[in-house]
Formats: sequence, C-alpha cells, structure tokens
Amino acid sequence: MGKMTKLILMLLLLFFLSSHAVASERYGYGLGYGHGYIGTSSEKFVTGIVNAATGFVELPKNIVLTTHKDTVVHGMTIGLVSGVMHTVARTVIGVFDVATFFIPTPPSIQPPFVWQDFSVETSY
Repeated sequence: MGKMTKLILMLLLLFFLSSHAVASERYGYGLGYGHGYIGTSSEKFVTGIVNAATGFVELPKNIVLTTHKDTVVHGMTIGLVSGVMHTVARTVIGVFDVATFFIPTPPSIQPPFVWQDFSVETSY
C-alpha cells in the first residue's frame, strides 16, 4: 500500500472511532452493554433483532391505547390501522438496525422496546 492510502485509512479510522464515541455518550440506548463503538453497536444489533421479532405487539398495543383514549369503536378501527402501521414500521426499522449495526446511531424508535412504556404511543 502506498503512503497516501495508509494515511487516508488511518484518518478514516480515527474519524469513525471518535464520532462513534461521541454518539454513544450522547445517544446511548441505556441497556448496560457499555460505552464506545462496540457497546453501542451491540446494543443497536440487539434492539434491532428484538424489534424485528416483536414488532407485531404494536398491533394490540395501539388498539388498547386508542380504546382507552377514545372509544371501543375508535380502538377497533383507528387503533387497528395505527397498530398495523406501527407494526410495519417497528419491524422494518428493526431489520434496518440489524443491517446497519456497525454504524452506531441513536435509537430510531422511542421507546426502544415495545414493552417499555406500554401506555405511551411509539414515536420515530
């Protein structure tokens, strides 16, 4: 390898490691896996797998939330449609997080898991 190629690779490595350390401090998932690149990447991988596997729980969650907020009729109609949309979104984002776990980013979904804050609607 040429000197220029080595220099570029070293600068890229330094950039990625420093930016990921800052991202993990600011936007940590809070699961207790640790800080830094490896900790944040592993948290993103785990939450991605869990969200892809449990996205279907958004359906009953949204039906219940809408029923409590409005009426049973709204829960069975608007809550059902909202639940389907949130199910697809959580599952797709989970798959995307698994595919891009090597780029540690802040959580795309709040709450990070469907069972956390079950009485709060999911936001993205």
